[in-house]
Formats: sequence, structure tokens, C-alpha cells
Amino acid sequence: ARYRRNFIAGGTFFFTVKLADSKSRLLVEHIGFARGYMDVQKQYPFETIAVCVLPNHIHATSELKFS
Repeated sequence: ARYRRNFIAGGTFFFTVKLADSKSRLLVEHIGFARGYMDVQKQYPFETIAVCVLPNHIHATSELKFS
């Protein structure tokens, strides 16, 4: 996998997750997945600032809260 794990307290990060199928509407048809995201947020020290869910991708901005 090609990703980074930047653990910078107070750091703000913007990321995009895109589905492989650009014609898919999976994310808006199954918006209930967001509940799982909120469970993860309870377990790890980050705060979601903004999320934009589109049919085939998600944009999000989060801030790390640990020291």
C-alpha cells in the first residue's frame, strides 16, 4: 500500500477516497456506512471537520487530537 501515517498532533489532513468504478453510485446508495466511520472516530484521537460524500468518492478533512 502507498499511504502515509502522519501522526502530527494538531495536524489537519485532507484526503479523498475514490471507488475503482467511476460509474458506481455505491456511496450514496449505502450512506449508512457513515455510522461505521463514526465508530472509528470514537476509538482514535481525531476530529472530522468536514466530509463530502459523492456517488463514487469521498472528500474529508480531519484533525489529529493526540499529543
